[in-house]
Amino acid sequence: MFTGLIEEIGEIKAIRPIGNGRRFTIGARKIMNDLKIDDSVALNGVCQTVVKLSEDTFEVEAVEETLRKTTLGKLNISQKINLERAVRLNDRLGGHLVQGHVDCTGYVLSIIPESAGKNLWVSFPTKFRKYVVPVGSICIDGVSLTVAKVEADKLMVAIIPHTWNSTIFKELKNGKEVNLEFDIIGKYIENMTNPHFSQNSGINFDYLP
Repeated sequence: MFTGLIEEIGEIKAIRPIGNGRRFTIGARKIMNDLKIDDSVALNGVCQTVVKLSEDTFEVEAVEETLRKTTLGKLNISQKINLERAVRLNDRLGGHLVQGHVDCTGYVLSIIPESAGKNLWVSFPTKFRKYVVPVGSICIDGVSLTVAKVEADKLMVAIIPHTWNSTIFKELKNGKEVNLEFDIIGKYIENMTNPHFSQNSGINFDYLP
């Protein structure tokens, strides 16, 4: 579990095929001080397991499904990535609950400069619209953000200068593909209520007290 607060920007040092998957070597500094084999690290919001360590690099293995569903399959050597270690149970939850399980990818539609920060518009598949609500949480490339506006197939987040400059957001351009993870709370609510609101159940919102 993560919080969506990026700890540092890492760099892809090497990429090696492993069957239909890939093994990534990532250069880092800050997160290396207590990183261990089997620890979880979010790479651009994708939860991965550390399989090897050196003084200033760590390695993870991404399976074919992860490469297909996220942007990890499009990473190149020397590319910068957002990094976050798994949250400790005694830490403050500064962002929101992030699993590191990417739901889909979207595309940057526009970056609008403001007097303080940037407004970022991102597209998403319409089937996920039910999980996006104004002032709700969303994770974009591993960063916890608040939805400012939402339309049928796109949303807008307002990004403060600190977040823009301390993440890979500063390298974003129109058309860039990004990882999206929607709020897990909404998914659980849907899962628990769906059986009671099926077409044949006879139960609807008017039924509730």
